[in-house]
Amino acid sequence: MEIFTYMEKYDYEQLVFCQDENSGLKAIIAIHDTTLGPALGGTRMWTYDSEEAAIEDALRLAKGMTYKNAAAGLNLGGGKTVIIGDPRKDKNPEMFRAFGRYIQSLNGRYITAEDVGTTEEDMDLIHMETDFVTGISAESQGSSGNPSPVTGYGIYKGMKAAAKEVFGNESLEGKTIAVQGVGNVAYALCEHLHEEGANIIVTDINKEAVNRAVEAFHAEAVDPDDIYDVDCDIYAPCALGATINDETIPKLKAKIIAGSANNQLKESKHGDIIHEKGILYVPDYVINAGGVINVADELNGYNQARAMKKVETIYDNLTKVFEIARRDHIPTHAAADRMAEERITSMKKSRNQFLLNNHHILSRR
Repeated sequence: MEIFTYMEKYDYEQLVFCQDENSGLKAIIAIHDTTLGPALGGTRMWTYDSEEAAIEDALRLAKGMTYKNAAAGLNLGGGKTVIIGDPRKDKNPEMFRAFGRYIQSLNGRYITAEDVGTTEEDMDLIHMETDFVTGISAESQGSSGNPSPVTGYGIYKGMKAAAKEVFGNESLEGKTIAVQGVGNVAYALCEHLHEEGANIIVTDINKEAVNRAVEAFHAEAVDPDDIYDVDCDIYAPCALGATINDETIPKLKAKIIAGSANNQLKESKHGDIIHEKGILYVPDYVINAGGVINVADELNGYNQARAMKKVETIYDNLTKVFEIARRDHIPTHAAADRMAEERITSMKKSRNQFLLNNHHILSRR
């Protein structure tokens, strides 16, 4: 992999390699874009097959956070960290404290958070060395606590925006919603759907999670392989990514795809295919932004009411995505990217104009 060629192609700003022999830390911080503000993105710990695979993952995830934060209307850029190692065996307190010192050395250019393979307790250890971390434990002053209920609420608001677009009315009462995966986020989503009078169909490889949803929400349970075939208005992928693919698309009967899972489209072409089939795809990184909106509020001294009000703007952000898709005659996944890019480009132009004006003023003195 030619690192600088790749960084230049996708306009990355910085790649930082962090090593601490005493703790075994091997971490890569990727900062994609800080046009809108400091880069915010979680720390992932994973057993990568190679160092190159870890670098590629860090770069890919950092770019994704740029788009997610921009589309959410946050004054934050995109970054991500990967720590090479097995989160079940290789963790130790010294590792995360050493990593915290590396974050501190960036002087606020990068702010981290919890991600796959890391926990609130890990964030607390990082917090011992730097303030540039979010998602610390609920007992800590200024913490936002568990983000799942907030993310679930954002998915619910996004579904209502999609319903308004497709059915002409945002009400979900009487609508049938097939929820794939009933983890913490999806359970919170189902609470809102049940309260509004939606009909819920659920599936999960975890039978206890399914039984919990059936009992609490009078949901109908189906086997995991059958969720794609059910008659429903909305298909909500809330577990694994890439469930929108060549095999599943012909089975789908839903008019809307809207869920919390990341990377729902296996490939970009699948967004084009469902667009041609008349299915409204609600871009995942726009609708599932409730979690990042919630932790971002910690940077201002966490206020739950303010955070929830910001999460409600997911409805407006998706309405804009749908408008761009109609305006430019493009699928919604492309429209979401365009919305994020337009916001970043607008800020760059504004800054350049400011610098140009200042240059002219100084030149006349």
